[in-house]
Amino acid sequence: MANRLTRPEATQQHSPPPGSGPGTATRKYAVEALGTFFLVFTVVAGVLGGVVFTPLAAGAMLMVMAYAGAHISGGHYNPAVTMAVLWRGRIGIRDAAGYWVAQLAAGAVAAVVARAVVEHHKAGTLAPTGDALVAAGLVELIYTFGLCYVVLNVATSRDQQGNGFYGLAIGFTVTAGAFAVGGISGGSFNPAVTLGGAIGGLFAWSTLWVFVLVQLVAGVCSGYAFLALSRADS
Repeated sequence: MANRLTRPEATQQHSPPPGSGPGTATRKYAVEALGTFFLVFTVVAGVLGGVVFTPLAAGAMLMVMAYAGAHISGGHYNPAVTMAVLWRGRIGIRDAAGYWVAQLAAGAVAAVVARAVVEHHKAGTLAPTGDALVAAGLVELIYTFGLCYVVLNVATSRDQQGNGFYGLAIGFTVTAGAFAVGGISGGSFNPAVTLGGAIGGLFAWSTLWVFVLVQLVAGVCSGYAFLALSRADS
């Protein structure tokens, strides 16, 4: 998942190869957009269609897209993960900004397409207020932190180089979190999914900033936590 641009000597089997230039950047941004599109489309289409196992579908899609694109872009598909990788020191600010644009744009397009093709009849708009909003923000903070922390450990740590389970670990983190707290916050753990959910009518626009803020803060905190606990990678 993590991009090894700043220290190519520490590359892993599932990290993107070092490189620079317009062609390399375009490939990375395209992969991020593609993976994010499929993830957000799966979530929005599943919820709009009333699919009970949408959390499992979302985790599975994230897993396969991580395996498909990690060797090119790092396979973040999540602005919070990109934030974590940025603070961890494995991606530069220019690439991070490009990733964020690609991820958010792809999430928006995916939501528009999902809303156009899925007959939505069971989904309501999540609009927590007061204590419910605090609870939603808290669980989004907790599980987004958990997701980013797992990504950094299974996909960027020198102690885990060359492992083949990173996609499973990342996908199942999302699945577990979505099943556990989906009824409280919607279980997005991802600003691109949150934006797509708002476009798809799943999240209230008035509370969108709370979700995005806590998700990005969680990314920053996970980066600091990883560096504090993983001395070999500090």
